[in-house]
Amino acid sequence: MSEIITHPFSPIVFKDTKTLILGSFPSIRSIENNFYYTHPQNQFWKILSYITSYPINNRDQKIWLLKESKIGLWDMISSCNRENSADSSIEDEEVNDIAALLERYPSIKTIAFTGRKSQALFDLHFGHLDIDTCYLPSPSSAYAKLSVEQKIIAYKETLKL
Repeated sequence: MSEIITHPFSPIVFKDTKTLILGSFPSIRSIENNFYYTHPQNQFWKILSYITSYPINNRDQKIWLLKESKIGLWDMISSCNRENSADSSIEDEEVNDIAALLERYPSIKTIAFTGRKSQALFDLHFGHLDIDTCYLPSPSSAYAKLSVEQKIIAYKETLKL
């Protein structure tokens, strides 16, 4: 059995953030790179860059894209056991205090999930909260049910960017 891994990043949220995007837990590569969605095959930044026309060549540009688009980023899970980066390998998860984050940032009106695991955990622990939620297709290249072009359309329509 693997050891408990603690989420290494703080949420990226601004005083005027309108939409909070919640994943499940950072990939092993993202933890190694100390930033969200940094696996080279992950399509998250490519999708947001295409929709917004903002560059994503470095961490500062990615944070600027989020700020300008009024998007925040965090994950549902604060710690867990897992053997690899797949959501299906996550066990013994503890969740982040999403309710407290929403209290600190009342401008957040919508939560968007980048996977069914994060959505299910939110529904289980915070489904009582009065906030709009929506589902975004997983930006992982392992989620091949949709092409990156189809994901771009879904993100653009859902996030209204």
